[in-house]
Amino acid sequence: MDFVLTDEQQLLLESVREMMSRGNYDSYFKQCDKNGEFPQKAADAAVEAGFAALGIPEDHGGVPCDILTRILVEEEAYALGWPSLTWVNHALAVDDILSFGNEIQQKTICDLGLKGTNPFTLGFSEPQAGSDSSAATTTVEKRDGKLFINGCKTFNTGANCSPYMLCIVRDFENENPSHDFSMYLLRMDQPGVKMSKLDKIGNNMMHTYEVYLEDVEVSEDDLVGKKGHGFIQLMKNFEVERLVTCAANVGMARCAYDDAVMHAATRIQFGKTIGSFQLIQEKITDMAIKIENMQNMVHKAAWKKDHGESIMIDSSLCKRYTGQAAFEVIDDAMQIMGGIGYCHDSRISRLWRDHRVYRIMAGTEEIMVHTAGRALIKEAMKAHK
Repeated sequence: MDFVLTDEQQLLLESVREMMSRGNYDSYFKQCDKNGEFPQKAADAAVEAGFAALGIPEDHGGVPCDILTRILVEEEAYALGWPSLTWVNHALAVDDILSFGNEIQQKTICDLGLKGTNPFTLGFSEPQAGSDSSAATTTVEKRDGKLFINGCKTFNTGANCSPYMLCIVRDFENENPSHDFSMYLLRMDQPGVKMSKLDKIGNNMMHTYEVYLEDVEVSEDDLVGKKGHGFIQLMKNFEVERLVTCAANVGMARCAYDDAVMHAATRIQFGKTIGSFQLIQEKITDMAIKIENMQNMVHKAAWKKDHGESIMIDSSLCKRYTGQAAFEVIDDAMQIMGGIGYCHDSRISRLWRDHRVYRIMAGTEEIMVHTAGRALIKEAMKAHK
């Protein structure tokens, strides 16, 4: 793997830095966090700078871009203080539809992605079915020649600002749950869709909802991919979703590290900077090691994906390690900042609150042990045959 950035990647990262510097968004993000508002002004600037178009095919009006480059750009934005869960590039959602959707679905979702709008909220988890997907009960039923979806989805990020839901339903036609799910793309503004906002610890700028679906009408044209293949389709793209999550882990850890190091270099106690004390130096050193390890893991996995190699194991390992390591970095950063870090005036407090969910969403770190562990054992057995 070549660690040297291309000219294009360097220019893109410099563009991110220029946009963030020009906008001077720190106080704006604090206000949005306090008021529970999406940072629309910053999002509009990112869309205008062209970041929303990265990874969307040229024939759909976008800019072709490999996964590693998108990961680098997202990481840089979060490292400069961009709010969690609000980045404007939705190429992953677009890729889901480009991989399995029909032409109309592809055009609709790509057009939304180019505007920086999250095209759909993922309707996968249910109150009784989180990690255990086989417990899902949302169904699609045919009555009088029409299809109706009934059920409840939960932890729907951005359901209030997403025009569509990519809804996973059980067919109850196959004993194997992996072959008993289908995907439908349904509009969030149609009759039968109701939402209830969840009161979360953090991520105040991107709300999360429980969504109730009561006789929500869809058609055969709303089916995404093949009937009964919804779970398999979802797992295919979970790998890249986890990399995107890991990029945020790295970026948020870098942001916390930068703030903590600057504080350590200027905060005077006992007549000297706290950065001159060995205990603080030890924290900073270990934080830097963790960030280096996280970057190496994530960048390597993205590089492998771009070169056609499987990242089934890599994505799970990255998700488990970076989630834990990033939170440790952010937590140590708060410790270095001391009391001021625990106050809302410091963005460390926002990072600390917002990041905790990254060890849960897109697959808990415990599930990552399950998916990676069994695959590693299988791989080892195969190598010794």
